[in-house]
Amino acid sequence: MKHLTALLFVVFTLCCVTMGAQNVTRTRHQAALTTDAVTTGTLTIRKPDYICISTDGGRDQLLMDGTKFTMTMGGKMHETDSQQNPQFDTFQKVLHAVINAQPIPECEDLTVETKNGQRTITITPSTKKKRQMFTSFVLVIDEKTSAFRQLRMNERADNYINYDFK
Repeated sequence: MKHLTALLFVVFTLCCVTMGAQNVTRTRHQAALTTDAVTTGTLTIRKPDYICISTDGGRDQLLMDGTKFTMTMGGKMHETDSQQNPQFDTFQKVLHAVINAQPIPECEDLTVETKNGQRTITITPSTKKKRQMFTSFVLVIDEKTSAFRQLRMNERADNYINYDFK
């Protein structure tokens, strides 16, 4: 009986960890460099508010846990909270709506376009902060299944990070 219970626990844990997992390819474009850095990894989603994009063997991550966002890239960690950062507040609300199959909220920083069975959600902050890490977010989702197709995080000087989900 102990072995059966232990086996069921392991199977349940593995199912919970991999639930919602998709393969992802991350492209880091820096205008000053001639070639883009491309890595692969996984996207893990757990309802209601947990998303983890892990690439390069887990060394680079983008994590949303509730209102807290953590980005680890190149050994540097950046953190923000959507309760203090309006751009990430809108981003968190959109991600929450997509994960939980709810309508996309209406916001002044947000535009939604539907074309060819895909919904493109663009978040551009109405107020420009000097220290804002990203100038905009563009999220493309499948209109029928709400599956993530692409996330592009635009930076200053034509730099961006693009995630393609499969």
